[in-house]
Amino acid sequence: MVRWQPGTRERLQAVALQLFTSEGYDATTVARIAAEAEVTERTFFRHFADKPEVLFAGQEGFLGMFSDAVRAAPDGTAPFALVRLALEGSVGFFPEERRAWSRARQVVIDATPALGERELGKLATLTTRLGELLRERGVAEPTATMAAETAVTVFHLSFAQWIAPDEARPFRTLVHERLDALTAMVQSAG
Repeated sequence: MVRWQPGTRERLQAVALQLFTSEGYDATTVARIAAEAEVTERTFFRHFADKPEVLFAGQEGFLGMFSDAVRAAPDGTAPFALVRLALEGSVGFFPEERRAWSRARQVVIDATPALGERELGKLATLTTRLGELLRERGVAEPTATMAAETAVTVFHLSFAQWIAPDEARPFRTLVHERLDALTAMVQSAG
């Protein structure tokens, strides 16, 4: 058994996703993932803390893309402009080559309640982090919380559309489409 090869982390993720899809998440063991990836279980645990982490790795980078864009904005940037910047910062995390992985990952998450809860927790963490960041920038309540919730809602709707079976448009296009729809809705309220 080969103990180290370049790309081991990515290979473990690919093998795990294939096994989760074909055999089910609960039926797939870490030992099986490691064996199929031709590494030891110890190697698996060098890359991932546990089995769910195969699907949720990289959360700090994910959160950072939203928050880095907000931190880089000039002082005095309006809250909705900060929402736009946060969402624009996220588009780099979802290039076209990631779409098939994201679609398959979501099928596994949707079929496993505990993973669905973890996914919702990830979005809640993003909402909390953005709200804190907006308050640090001087955005008052309730605006800071509403802006954070809005950013996460627009992200979630955009992502759901991006992974839809027949969707081919870039993630950026979907984010802008939803932001424009939100803007139009608010402006039409008078």
